[in-house]
Amino acid sequence: MPPTVTIIVPIYNAEKHLPRCIDSILSQEYTDFELLLVNDGSTDSSGDICDGYAEKDSRIQVIHKENTGVSDSRNLAIDRARGTYLQFLDSDDWITPDATKLFVGAAEEHRCDLVIADFYRVVGERLSQKGDIEEDSVMTREAFASHMMENPADFYYGVLWNKLYRREIVDRYHLRMDASISWCEDFMFNLEYIRRGEVFYALQAPVYYYVKTKGSLASQGASITNTVKMKLMVFECYNHFYKQVLDEADYEKKRLQVYRFLVDAAGDGMVMPSILPGSKKLGEEHTKVCSEAIAGEGVLMDVYRDRKLLEYYLETAAKKNHLTVLEASLLLCLSQPHRITTRAELADFANISRRMLSLALQKLSARGLLKVEDIRRARPVSKGEGNADRAFAEQTADPQEMDRSSRSRRRQIKITLLPEADPVIEDLAAAQNDYDHARFRGFCEEELIQYAHLSAKIKENIQAVFARVSERTVNSSESFPAS
Repeated sequence: MPPTVTIIVPIYNAEKHLPRCIDSILSQEYTDFELLLVNDGSTDSSGDICDGYAEKDSRIQVIHKENTGVSDSRNLAIDRARGTYLQFLDSDDWITPDATKLFVGAAEEHRCDLVIADFYRVVGERLSQKGDIEEDSVMTREAFASHMMENPADFYYGVLWNKLYRREIVDRYHLRMDASISWCEDFMFNLEYIRRGEVFYALQAPVYYYVKTKGSLASQGASITNTVKMKLMVFECYNHFYKQVLDEADYEKKRLQVYRFLVDAAGDGMVMPSILPGSKKLGEEHTKVCSEAIAGEGVLMDVYRDRKLLEYYLETAAKKNHLTVLEASLLLCLSQPHRITTRAELADFANISRRMLSLALQKLSARGLLKVEDIRRARPVSKGEGNADRAFAEQTADPQEMDRSSRSRRRQIKITLLPEADPVIEDLAAAQNDYDHARFRGFCEEELIQYAHLSAKIKENIQAVFARVSERTVNSSESFPAS
């Protein structure tokens, strides 16, 4: 009797991590599966490792072949698959013990054609959950495509390994990876599959551990010419997909979002590092950006784009440390040299209300990341005003006005970052470096020096304007005649 699930693992020189991958599959709570291990011409001991496991478990089949690439390896396994469903893993990664059970349970209960789930990203010893599936939900193809357009990185659409496919659809439409390209072939496969599916299920559970590595099957070089050709191919495939899923009027309305999808996806590892800034990063994917910001013009749009780019890179560090982007931004601000001394100044700098600022500071303080102290200072004495004059003024002034004046003039805050904040600050500093790397990608050293010089001049000009404004404000306040 055929198994319910066929699990496919393409392998190339993965001896270091392969046992962990296979062990996680054999430890599944759901046991009705076959495991196809495709050894793509490995030159290390990967093939022997596969054979050793196959001798101990009859559910394992090993396919040894010449090195022809990850797409060809997956296609060969699909041709030999017998399961009702297809599940994919990369040899560097592993899955949770309940992964296959959750996938199959969702597919059977909701009679869906595709199940898609959250995942964990692993970098060295660090682990962070990725994806932004807010709740378990069943969707039609149109709803799924619309959600994919609105939030392209939430479900990490381009990869195979966080999904469960129905093999009958794959075989009926002869869906395979395009072995002639080495980039986005899984993304294009997914688009073709989604076109044929009808019911989709979003599973709010991380089931996969994605290990960020270099030198694996998916790390293949490409010339600039071939890269451009593949890029155009993906653009065409993506446009074709939405033209078929959406009617013409809806497609024209959402055409800008089509372009935004490609830009967002570029920051999520779906394109090669040589295409767009941030493409070496995976998972910093939840910051919302209006479609017009991609191509909009004007000084306010420039400011908006720059702010959203920084939020984009801060978000992963924020989620890892269980912070909001606002809280992460405040910590980053406070970790750098500044002269902010009042809540009003800090709220103005962060462009948020005083109430939001207070809530953020309270949370950061409760987490033991910082300490907030209120410092009262005496009202400065005006020229010619003695202590008696000041006392008389305070006695005869409107109490409400005095209270407001006291709060605004005399109350300063002292914020001290505590040792618990150090690892968080390190993560935020790394995010800021990624932000700078994205902005200055492609700059030569001479251009960077020139940019720094011009930026310094612009900064001086801006500071000069505000210095004059501040001076006029002070002079104006001191020029009121005494009553």
